[in-house]
Amino acid sequence: MKVEEIQKIEENIYKVYKEGISRIPALVFADEQIIESVISDQSFTQIVNVTSLQGVEYVFIMPDVHWGYGFPIGAVACTNYHEGGIISPGGIGFDINCGVRLLRTNLTSKDLTENLKEKLLDKLFEYVPSGVAAEGDIRLSKSEFKKIVEKGLNWAVENDMASEHEIELVEDRGVKDNVDIQNVSTEAIDRGRTQLGTLGSGNHFLEIQVVDKIYEEKVASVLGLYENQIVVMIHCGSRGFGHQIASDYINLMLKSMDKYGIKVSDKQLACVPAISSEGQRYITAMNAAANFAHLNRQIITHKVRKAFKQVLGSKISVELVYDISHNMATIEDYSINGKKTRLVMHRKGATRALPPYHKSLPDVYKPIGQPVFIPGDMGRYSFVLVGTQRAYELTCGHTCHGAGRVKSRNQMKKEVDYNKLLEFLRNKGISIRASSKATVVEEAPEAYKDASSVVDIVHKVGISLIVARLKPIGVVKG
Repeated sequence: MKVEEIQKIEENIYKVYKEGISRIPALVFADEQIIESVISDQSFTQIVNVTSLQGVEYVFIMPDVHWGYGFPIGAVACTNYHEGGIISPGGIGFDINCGVRLLRTNLTSKDLTENLKEKLLDKLFEYVPSGVAAEGDIRLSKSEFKKIVEKGLNWAVENDMASEHEIELVEDRGVKDNVDIQNVSTEAIDRGRTQLGTLGSGNHFLEIQVVDKIYEEKVASVLGLYENQIVVMIHCGSRGFGHQIASDYINLMLKSMDKYGIKVSDKQLACVPAISSEGQRYITAMNAAANFAHLNRQIITHKVRKAFKQVLGSKISVELVYDISHNMATIEDYSINGKKTRLVMHRKGATRALPPYHKSLPDVYKPIGQPVFIPGDMGRYSFVLVGTQRAYELTCGHTCHGAGRVKSRNQMKKEVDYNKLLEFLRNKGISIRASSKATVVEEAPEAYKDASSVVDIVHKVGISLIVARLKPIGVVKG
C-alpha cells in the first residue's frame, strides 16, 4: 500500500483513495491506532473495493470499522439510485435490520437490590429465548407469518404488545411500506416463523444497565434519562429469516451480474443495479426482514415488561426511548451540489444520526436530533448520543454503531478462561445468564475496542453528541 492512498485531512478524519480502482474517496473517521488496524487487516482492501462499486457517490467508514463480509463492518456506502447505482446484500449484512432499542424505567439502582437483580435476570432469561436455535412461544402457520411480516409493528399494536404512541419511537415507525413477501423464499419463512421474540446468539444481548453519567442534561431530560436510573438495552435483529434472505439474494446476484456488465473484485460484493428487477425483489425482501426485526425487538420488549412487573410489581414502568437500525439499506433523497439525488444508503454496522428537526424524527425528538445508541461489550460502558447537523452535512446523516470487534471468536476461545472471566465480571458487579459458555467467552470485553474511544471520535468530529453513559449490571447472552 502506498502512503498516498491514505491521507489525514484533519483531526480524526482520513481519506482513502486508490488510483485506478476507486471511483471516489472514502472518508474514514478514526485515530492513528484505528488507522493502523485498518492497514494491518483486510479492512483497507474492503474499503477500496467499496469505493470502486458502480454508481457510488459517497463512502464513509466509522471508527468501529473491522473486516466483514464483502463490505467492512462500520461502513456507509451511498449509490445513485437512478444512474445505475448498485444495491449489494454485502453492504447490509446477513442480519438485516440488526439494531438497538433502549428502554427506560422508573427505578434507580437503589431500588434494584442484588437479590432482585438476580431474580430479574432469571425471569428475563426464562421469558426471552436465546441462542442459535432459539425458538419463541408465538406459533404461526406460514400464511399467518406472511401477514404478520407485512404488518410489522402494526401487528404488535393489534395484539396489545405495543401502543400507537410507542411505534412512533421506532425508526420508520417499524413498518416498511415496500414489502413483497412473494419475493421471500420458503426456506426463509420456515426459519423465521418460530423465531419471533428471540434474542439469537453472538454479540446480541439483553442488558440491564444503570445510567452512570449524564453529559447533556437538557437532551437527557427530553429522552427521559437521569443518573442512577435503571434502563434496559436490547440488541438483536432478524434472526434466521434475514440471514436466509441475504443468502438467497447473494446467490441470485452472483448469477445476475454478467447481465448488467458488472464486475467486482470480490464475489462477496455481489450486486445489481438497484432499479433492476433483481434489485427491486431484494429491496422488498430486505424490507420484510426489517419488519421482522422491529417486531422481534418489540415482542422482546413485551416480555421484558412482563418480567419486570412479575419481579418488582405492577407499578414498574418500562418505556421505549427509541429503536434504531444499523444493518439496513434505505432509498433516500439527498442534496448533492444543490441537486436533489436519490441514493441507496447502505448501512453495514452504521447508524443514522439525523439532525434536529429532520422530517423523519418523531415530534418529541425533533428539538434534539435522533437518539443514537452505541452498545459496548458486556464488561464496559454503552452510550447514548444524538445526531447533528454536522453529521447530515458530512456523512449523509450517519455515525458509528458499536465498539467494533478486534479479536475473532476462535481467538477468544483460545485466550479466555470462562471461570476467570465470570469472576472478573462479578467483581465489577455484572451478572451473566447465557445459553452457552462458548458465547460468553467469544464475547469477552477484550474481543472489542472500548466503546468509549469510538464514541469519543464521533463526538470530536461532531457527527454525534454524547448524552449519557450506561454501565452494565446484568447481561443475558445467546
